[in-house]
Amino acid sequence: MAYGDSIYGLVAYSADGVPGEGPEITAPDLMKYLPDYYQGVPEMEAVQASAGRACGEVAYAMADSDDQKTLESATWGLSRWERMLGLASDPNKSYATRREMIKAKLRGSGTTTPEMIRRTASAFSEGDVEVVEVPGAYSFEVRFVGTLGIPANMAGLIQIMEEIKPAHLDYSFVYSYTWWDSLKSLTWNGAHGKTWNELRVYE
Repeated sequence: MAYGDSIYGLVAYSADGVPGEGPEITAPDLMKYLPDYYQGVPEMEAVQASAGRACGEVAYAMADSDDQKTLESATWGLSRWERMLGLASDPNKSYATRREMIKAKLRGSGTTTPEMIRRTASAFSEGDVEVVEVPGAYSFEVRFVGTLGIPANMAGLIQIMEEIKPAHLDYSFVYSYTWWDSLKSLTWNGAHGKTWNELRVYE
C-alpha cells in the first residue's frame, strides 16, 4: 500500500500538501466530562490529554476522508481519481493542476464533439472558450476568449486534447491579449510599474 493511501497519510500533510507541516487537529477537553475531584490531578490530566489528542486525530481523519469524495476538496485522494480515469499521477504537481486534469478528463468522456472540446479547454482556462472548425483543413482552433494570455497548465491541456480529439484532426490555440486602445486609461506612471507581459494581459 502506497504512503498516503491509508490513515497514515492523513495526518502527515497539511491541506496545502506541504511535507512537515501537520494539519490543525482540535483535541477535545475530556477533563470537563469528569467529576470535579479529578480536576488538578496531574496523572488524570495527562491521561485525558493523550486520549483527547487521539480523539482529535480520529475526528480529523474521518472529516479528511470525507473530503476526498469531492474533487474540489480532495488532496491525497486525487491519486484515486487519477487511477479511476487512467491519468498519470504526479504528486509534484499542485493540487489545482491535478484537479484541472481530472475535470478535463471527466468533461472529455464520451463522443468527441466541438462542445466537449470547448468544455475541456474551459476547465483549464477558467474562462469562455470557442472551438472553431477550419473547413477543408482537417483542423480546428481553440480560442481562449474569456481570459487573457496563455493558461497556466497548457501542457496538461495538450495532453488531454491528444487523448480526446479524433486522430485525423489537427488543432491550434488562439490566445487573447490586451488591445492598445484598452490601455488608454492607464497613466504612464501606472504602466511604468508593470512588465511587458503584465501589460499584455492587463484588464
